[in-house]
Amino acid sequence: MKITVIHGQNHKGSTWHVADELLKNIKTQHDVKEFFLPRDLNHFCTGCFACLKSPENCPFRADKEQIDLALKEADLLVFTTPNYCMLPSAPMKAFMDLFFTNWISHKPCAEMFSKRAVVISTTAGIGAKKAAKPIETMLLFWGVPKIYRYGLAVNATGWENMPEKKKAIIIRDMKKLGKKLSVETAPNVGVRTRFLFRMMAGMQNKNWGASPEEKSYWQERGWLNGKRPWKD
Repeated sequence: MKITVIHGQNHKGSTWHVADELLKNIKTQHDVKEFFLPRDLNHFCTGCFACLKSPENCPFRADKEQIDLALKEADLLVFTTPNYCMLPSAPMKAFMDLFFTNWISHKPCAEMFSKRAVVISTTAGIGAKKAAKPIETMLLFWGVPKIYRYGLAVNATGWENMPEKKKAIIIRDMKKLGKKLSVETAPNVGVRTRFLFRMMAGMQNKNWGASPEEKSYWQERGWLNGKRPWKD
């Protein structure tokens, strides 16, 4: 199993430790690629719309390529972010903006429709699940059919001073999730994703997309004539 992890922070705090516990509990043989933000992608989207014509036109394409390839090759995607003001971290939000053309409404990647994903967030007080929710939404609109969301208040600013009771909860939960991920096969694309894809295909057919290049992208793959990426 190939796993790609996108961390919404550079440091190895509570959220990183939760992901680390998960990776340790996935029993199948796996290869992990980890990226830390902003270290591995230190840019904000400029809103130039160059990517709507071609991903290669993005001014930050060279820095995005390695991450983009790892996302496409992975069987499992793991996203982590601490809760910053009830939202994902700023580097994670910048990542989401820089990869917005992956959304079904633009130029979705066929590879995403066979993946599973986990979104992890922790907070000292409240808001971990709220911080994870925008990433879950992004993955849904990427076409990822199976997404797990895990948010937990840890009552501490770091793993080292976290109450032992909280650590025990995390270890228990990650053992359970790791076991589930170890035995699950590729997920089926559900009704919600099928509906979104069909709706976006209709928009492209009516020339309601963001650029002519988007419609050509859909046409070249046969998606406007009934083909579907999860059946290719």
